[in-house]
Amino acid sequence: MAWFARQKPGVEGTAEADKRVRTEGLWLKCESCGQIIWKKTLDENMQVCPQCEHHFRLDARTRMAMLFDEGAYEEYDSDLVSTDPLSFVDSKTYASRLEGMQQATGMSDALVSGTGTLEGRTVHICAMELKFIGGSMGAVVGEKITRAIERGLERREPVIIISASGGARMQEGAISLMQLAKISCALMRLDEARVPYISVLTDPTTGGVTASFAMLGDLNIAEPGALIGFAGPRVIEQTIRQKLPAGFQTSEFLLEHGFLDAVVKRSEMKSYIARSLSFFCD
Repeated sequence: MAWFARQKPGVEGTAEADKRVRTEGLWLKCESCGQIIWKKTLDENMQVCPQCEHHFRLDARTRMAMLFDEGAYEEYDSDLVSTDPLSFVDSKTYASRLEGMQQATGMSDALVSGTGTLEGRTVHICAMELKFIGGSMGAVVGEKITRAIERGLERREPVIIISASGGARMQEGAISLMQLAKISCALMRLDEARVPYISVLTDPTTGGVTASFAMLGDLNIAEPGALIGFAGPRVIEQTIRQKLPAGFQTSEFLLEHGFLDAVVKRSEMKSYIARSLSFFCD
């Protein structure tokens, strides 16, 4: 037998996969600066690149845990599920798409709603889940947000909504668009009662979400580098037939042009909101 065909001593029966060092998932590449980051370092840094401070996207439950004291909160309306009012079908049925998303995310729809304390103050927080059909807003998302606002109104406790969405959910048609008006009316009642509402915009916040509750806060704040707008930049360029300026629709651009009140780093978000609520409530 040739030397290259012989089995090496001590490795007989060893699977090839077992001989390799398993590093998959331990390192991530920054989408902004290209830096290779150890996943544990990224986790400890709230999913922010230590090199360029690029803010990676977060899921809804992680955002809730970051804001509530000890990460503890009482969740509401987790059993609400869309009834597929239009029996919508594209590449697959809407019902099967919902079922797939529910299994993948462990959520009934694209929003988590809960009540707890933020630096000792009771607040009602809603956080959108981008992985659930692009964080799109349908009847369930609209109803959960409206109920959270009504709880805040009844108890006279602040409301915080964290947006991360592609906009209204096309599979629910006009029913989805109705949520814009429903939530806006609820926020108007909250404003009349002088109960604070803080809107936190993250990457991305677009479409009908931007056109309604995301820009209606007593304080509108965003994370660095977040894409915020109604239509996408390519759609705008094709419509006006002009090249858009650099950084168009980023949170920094919107702050410079008066559409936001502040751009706040993730590590400072909780304390910034707490100070803001002290200004509004105390």
